[in-house]
This record gives sequence, C-alpha cells and structure tokens, in this order.
Amino acid sequence: MEVLFFAALMAYFFAVILQIVGVAIRRPKLTRVARCVFAAALILHTAFTVWRGIAAARIPLANQFEFASGFAWAAAILGFVLFRKLKQEWLMTASMPVAFLVLSYAAFQPMEIKELMPALRSTWFALHIGAATFSYASFAIAGGLGIYYLVMLRKGHGEDDTRMRQTDYMTYRLICLGFLLLTVVILSGAIWAEQAWSTWWSWDPKETWALITWILYAIYLHQRMRMKWQGKRMALFAVIAVICVIFTF
Repeated sequence: MEVLFFAALMAYFFAVILQIVGVAIRRPKLTRVARCVFAAALILHTAFTVWRGIAAARIPLANQFEFASGFAWAAAILGFVLFRKLKQEWLMTASMPVAFLVLSYAAFQPMEIKELMPALRSTWFALHIGAATFSYASFAIAGGLGIYYLVMLRKGHGEDDTRMRQTDYMTYRLICLGFLLLTVVILSGAIWAEQAWSTWWSWDPKETWALITWILYAIYLHQRMRMKWQGKRMALFAVIAVICVIFTF
C-alpha cells in the first residue's frame, strides 16, 4: 500500500515538472507527456485509496492523512474533468501542483489505519467529508488559477484577452462550486454533530474557521455578482482566500 502511495507521489512530482517546463518553453509534446504521467499518478493514487478503504473497512477519509490524500485526489480528478471538457492547458497547470503539494503534506502525516470512534460512525460521514474534499479542491484550484492570472498579467497580457477572461470566469465557477459544497459541509456537519453530541454548533476551532471561510467566499460572490468586480482584484481575492482554506484544513 505504501509503495502505491509513494509511486503516485513521485509520478505527480514528475508530471508537475514536465508541465511547468513544457508550458515555459512552449512544447505541446512535453505537456502531453505530463498529462500522461499525471494520469498514471491518478490511477496509482486511486488504487491506493481503494486498497486503503478495503483494509480499513470504511471510507478512507477519517484522519488528517486520509483527508489530505482525498483532497489531493479530488484536485486531480477535478483538474482532469475540467481539462477534458474545456481543453485548456492552464487548467492542468493550476491543478497539478495542488495535487502534488497536498499529497506531499499527507506524506508527513501518520499513515497507520485507526478505527473510527463510535460518535463518528454515521451515515453523514461520507457526505460531510466527501463534500469537504471537493470543496477544498475547488478553492485550491481557483487559487492556482488566480496565481496564473496574475503571472499572465505581469507578462503583459491585457484583462480583455480571451484567455484572461476565460481564466477569470473559470476561477469564479470553481469558487461557486466550492462554496456550494462548503455549504453542504457545514449543514451536514451540524446535523451530524446534533446526532453525535446533541448540539448543532459548539464553536470549536474547526467549525469557526469553516464558517469564516464560508463568509469570505460569500463576500467574493457578492462582490462578483452585485458589484461586478472582475479581473485582477478577484484573482488576488481568490489567492488570499486559499490561505483561509489552508488554515481551516
């Protein structure tokens, strides 16, 4: 199982290097190789996740190592789905580093399989934690696209450029998805907490920072839809907001 994990991690690493070099020197063949390596990494990562789930006899999202691994897997899946749909190279450039960095963090966490405490054995477990992995992945890729947007801006690309407008719009769509899923996370977590501990909300650090993150992205969406903010200021907002997501994580 550990061999699969570290093989996936190394494959993600090589995919990121190939992608960055391919984009930097404008070699489409190199980025195609990067996607193939990334696909192999995702297959290895999926195999590891399934094996660990079978070994644990539960969904493998119960501790910091497993959640980080699930977060990275969700980022890889989301990146591939978006690329297959839109055929835009910059989506892979944003999602590959997210998957690699989060899985690298997981590698430093204890990997032993532990039993769930009785209070956490609930039908809400899969919905709550599963939604959280894809919510965080959406926000993280949106942050990556924000960085990409700012880099392209410094290179002289105007905000009216087609690629810049596409990047800006995709950042917005990813934040919409992440916000919706984070809402599911908070609501399902409240119901789950009431069933487990007879209280809907206890203001512990995790709950409090999840709410702060939700409010922060609600401000982003408000400014985007009501105030018509776009471009550089929204890219900066997306990047800064990821810091709050990481702190919550």
